[in-house]
Amino acid sequence: MNGPVGEIPVVLRAAEEEEQAIADPETERARVLLVDDDERNLLAVATVLEDLGEVVLARSGEEALRHLLKGEFAVILLDVYMPGMDGYETAQIIRSRDQTKGIPIVFLSAVNKEAEHLLRGYSMGAVDYVFKPVDPVILRSKVAVFVELFEKSKEVEHKARHEQALLDANLRANAERLRVEQELRRAEQRQAVVIQSLPMVLYLEPYDSKRRVPNYITGDIEAITGFTYDQLASDPQMWIDRLHPDDRIKVIAGLEARSKSGKMSLEYRWQCADGTFKHFLDQAVLLKDPQGHPIEFAGTITDVSDQRSLESQLVQAQKMDAIGKLTGGIAHDFNNLLAAVIGGLSVIERRTQLEPEQQRVLDMTRRAAEQGSELVRRLLAFARRQRLEPHPVDLQSLREAIVDLLTHTLGGLMNFEWRIADNVWRVFADQAQLELALMNLIINARDAMPAGGTVTISAENRKLGDDELPGIAAGDYVRLAVDDSGTGIPREHLEKVMEPFFTTKEVGKGSGLGLSMVYGFAKQSNGAFRLDSEPDKGTTAELWLPRAPEQKKKQKPTAGEELRPTFSRALRILLVDDHEEVRSTTAAMLCDFGHEVVEAATGAEALLALKADCKYDLMITDYAMPHVSGAEFLREARTLCPGVPALMITGYADADAISDRPEAVEVLLKPFTPHKLEQAIARIADTEIAAE
Repeated sequence: MNGPVGEIPVVLRAAEEEEQAIADPETERARVLLVDDDERNLLAVATVLEDLGEVVLARSGEEALRHLLKGEFAVILLDVYMPGMDGYETAQIIRSRDQTKGIPIVFLSAVNKEAEHLLRGYSMGAVDYVFKPVDPVILRSKVAVFVELFEKSKEVEHKARHEQALLDANLRANAERLRVEQELRRAEQRQAVVIQSLPMVLYLEPYDSKRRVPNYITGDIEAITGFTYDQLASDPQMWIDRLHPDDRIKVIAGLEARSKSGKMSLEYRWQCADGTFKHFLDQAVLLKDPQGHPIEFAGTITDVSDQRSLESQLVQAQKMDAIGKLTGGIAHDFNNLLAAVIGGLSVIERRTQLEPEQQRVLDMTRRAAEQGSELVRRLLAFARRQRLEPHPVDLQSLREAIVDLLTHTLGGLMNFEWRIADNVWRVFADQAQLELALMNLIINARDAMPAGGTVTISAENRKLGDDELPGIAAGDYVRLAVDDSGTGIPREHLEKVMEPFFTTKEVGKGSGLGLSMVYGFAKQSNGAFRLDSEPDKGTTAELWLPRAPEQKKKQKPTAGEELRPTFSRALRILLVDDHEEVRSTTAAMLCDFGHEVVEAATGAEALLALKADCKYDLMITDYAMPHVSGAEFLREARTLCPGVPALMITGYADADAISDRPEAVEVLLKPFTPHKLEQAIARIADTEIAAE
């Protein structure tokens, strides 16, 4: 039934054709080989025997042997004396070959009737002698016996082949039936396995049933609901009672309506044995007898919880993408504001002799602006619109930053225990991303201990050999670990928690992005992230980060040195920025450095200035400007004034996203400090900062 279409009929047709061919064989006359060197004898004997069979003539022993290679003969009439190869020699060769040794040989002889010659002929394989002149009656009689014997033997062979063919056909038919039966059983087994493995059950429910208890069910109902069929059958009201309260009215109405419409398709939530709610798609159609009377409903119940979960994750992903785009847009404007604030404060501090109290207020204001810049950076890191900038990070200073950030966030029920030794290596990573990763891990630890507890953050040096830790190369690493004694993570969820948007927290209490971001940061930093957890005992989250390469220690400039840079030579700079406050504060900083500044509010205005005069040592332009962008301005400017170096400043999140900027143009992100600005100018304008 489940075999390939047409396979059995083809086999049967082949057997029938073979049987028909055997039953109606093509009639074939017996052949007689006549060997004689005398043409007259050949003609005379052939005339006598022509009605007994096909007479094949040979004029020598060699020619006779050639005929024997081409087919079978009922009898051979062989002349004894022939030139060259005589009859005795020819008979000896015929008897020595397996293909011809069974053919009867009758010698034709005109002389030598002596016993000696007769014995020699019989020893060579002759079955009879006929002496010349040949008596036609005797010759026909002798040949007729051998022809009849040949035909009888062929008939026996034919019947044997026929019987064997019938037997083979029967065996093939039996084998084919066996194969089809086996294939049918395998198909039934596969079908049963597939149904058992699907999150689906098939059921038959009486048409006039007043309760939700099918009289037939297939599939693993226990795996889907947690209840056996017997448990469901013993409580007819269970199915209705375990419906989600918000879906109960809809389902009851749908069950009542199916009797009239003859079909049903409902999706609802149902509480399983473990207390969780699953989404079920319940579909059914009405079956009728030949007279059109309703008999029963045939339906399926499918677990669509995974599909609904994926839809929810998609909505969450779209929401996070919208947040990322919104954050990137806000960052541009916010960074412009912060650039004006930080630049203005630097100018005030440089140009004004402040009292200690005034200096303290200014420092507090600068710190607030820098915190605003740090907030934007963290938002961009969360939205994954901040490029990684790895550099050596000291874990002791990192500890101070995280404590300041989390002290007021985690509440008074949490205790922190830091175990970072003084000899711990510095790690090579992006500090902002590392802070964000540790904050995520600490907040997760806090959420796992709702009644409070202790979070332990430790760091230790580790040397790894080849293949010692999967997915990480051999070398020197720092193992950062965050330990808690909270609820832990179930084993079945341990491998999924690092997947984006997977969370075990309640709706609204977690995005499912925290651990996936930590994992991604670790991989981008050429490190690894591992989780070890036991339910009700706690979790250990490990960050393995590479050791930072050794660098010569540079003396950190004091605040006064950062605010009072001087250059070895003054530069004539064209500054282009449509944001008036940013342009003014930037120009003030450049003037304090000793440079001559020409300001332009738009790209078009700056191009007019270049057409009038190309004698500039440096061009500094904002990227996002109306009408003519910074990239377009620089391309036109290089046409007018080739060779003038350029610096582009921007409040956008990712400088690499500015793909249309001209080659060899460095990008400086807003907000920037005077020290960062002077370092960028020194690199681009090929000048040096003079030491005071």
